[in-house]
Amino acid sequence: NSIMSSCVRPLIQSKTSPVVLLHGFDSSCLEWRYTYPLLEEAGLETWAVDILGWGFSDLERLPPCNVASKREHFYQLWKSHIKRPMILVGPSLGAAVAIDFVANHPEAVEKLVLIDASVYAEGTGNLATLPRIAAYAGVYLLKSIPLRLYVNVLAFTGIPFGISLDWTNVGRLHCLYPWWEDATVDFMISGGYNVSAQIQQVKQKTLIVWGEDDQIISNKLAVRLHCELPNATIRQIPDCGHLPHVERPNSIAKLIVDFVHEDCYKEAECVSQY
Repeated sequence: NSIMSSCVRPLIQSKTSPVVLLHGFDSSCLEWRYTYPLLEEAGLETWAVDILGWGFSDLERLPPCNVASKREHFYQLWKSHIKRPMILVGPSLGAAVAIDFVANHPEAVEKLVLIDASVYAEGTGNLATLPRIAAYAGVYLLKSIPLRLYVNVLAFTGIPFGISLDWTNVGRLHCLYPWWEDATVDFMISGGYNVSAQIQQVKQKTLIVWGEDDQIISNKLAVRLHCELPNATIRQIPDCGHLPHVERPNSIAKLIVDFVHEDCYKEAECVSQY
């Protein structure tokens, strides 16, 4: 059946490949509230998509929210609306979503941008074996304000309490939907993303971006990812934590814009030299 799927659609259509922004674990397209306008101002055709089971899609008729369903939902959205090879941007767990997607649908992706990528976790681990009642208890804690505030302390570098509280409220807004708990428990019990074996299948040119002060995922994994991806470059953002697109939107926007236009710059340089 059709699903009323939430996304931010572009105001413009560009000659360059469309940029499609994913989000992290249990989040929404609102992660991109600061960076998205900068990408549009730069003239990029930009989409911000909510991954099935998270964000603001209408899941009243609750579908499975496992990895295969998330992938198929995104593929159908791409096939129906985006329709062209895209620059796919995945932050945190969104990087695992992106790698899983490109390994299964390489024709849909021209380039990848992976931001503080969570791609080496072995799915949801022991959480997949929890009794459902325990899983629901854990999910209830997941949307609590104290836990989300604590995650913000880990994710960002020295932001004021007022801003942290605002970002907490924005980050948990989608949790107030009545189907959120069922969808999240379904994902946890399904086993989650385990994409480490798929990384070397990715042949697309890839930009790896990492916050220099990331307290959630070690910079050493950025180096490992750079070594395992056959066609990748890596950039670090100083004085920045786990979510650069929230904390340093201007830096991320510039990196994405330059990466999108990189081949055009090279072509223009060759013509100029000729």
